[in-house]
Amino acid sequence: MYTTANQHYREKFGCKVYRLSLDGGFTCPNRDGTLGRGGCIFCAGDGSGAFAAERGLSVSEQLEKAKALVREKNGDGKYIAYFQAFTNTYAPVSRLRQLFTEAMEPEEIVGLAIGTRPDCLEPEKVALLSELNGVKPVTVELGLQTIHPESAAYIRRGYENEVYLDAVKRLKEAGIEVVTHIILGLPGETAQHCAETTRYAVEAGTDGMKFQLLHVLRGTDLEQDYLAGKFRCLTLEEYGQYLQACLARVPETVTVYRITGDGAKRDLVAPLWSADKKRVLNYLNRTLYRE
Repeated sequence: MYTTANQHYREKFGCKVYRLSLDGGFTCPNRDGTLGRGGCIFCAGDGSGAFAAERGLSVSEQLEKAKALVREKNGDGKYIAYFQAFTNTYAPVSRLRQLFTEAMEPEEIVGLAIGTRPDCLEPEKVALLSELNGVKPVTVELGLQTIHPESAAYIRRGYENEVYLDAVKRLKEAGIEVVTHIILGLPGETAQHCAETTRYAVEAGTDGMKFQLLHVLRGTDLEQDYLAGKFRCLTLEEYGQYLQACLARVPETVTVYRITGDGAKRDLVAPLWSADKKRVLNYLNRTLYRE
């Protein structure tokens, strides 16, 4: 089997750890005109931060609101401050330092997780992250999604695979953990395609993986293609098969932080089965353990 996030956190911190999703008010070079205006084809207006707190609040206020939502579940556990929405290193170093330091300050925050693009990790930003990593553990999450050129062009990723490899190398050299996001079910991709992307990330040196079902959200360009009949989404059974193929390429030394993902139900267009998260996770876990 694979190493779960819960296992990893308990071994590292000695207790249960919850992630608190934050919105630092960032944008993305794929939205502000630097690379493009529309963003990645699947990205909604919240920049994949549907479950983050309100961006109008300070980081400290967002942390308190997020903690209140999970306090009963977490008990005496600790927390990871997770900057999730949009590209969370796409700002001057001075602003990044202010936001990240504020997030790490509370005693119950044991680490920092930062979602970003591989092409937004200039040397001075990696140096800042390395400095902060000396205070509390820092993890950087990179949206690779796929290594296949046609798919990368279709989703408008906006960088070459070599940019990802370079980012992983520099982050690892700086002592920073890396988690890689991969989408399963992109149009035209088979389970083998997804397994190849997984193997690529593992060989690059990623410390963790997040697997994401391709789901269609209202208001995205992907929705237009879906409604036009240009592709179909995976069934739950197919997704289980894709996931199995990927996990077979993940050694126990690499943590699997997520075996699927979902957007806000109010925005979900397809596949509708993904809205029943409990059923989905139960099915996937039964399928995986049966193997």
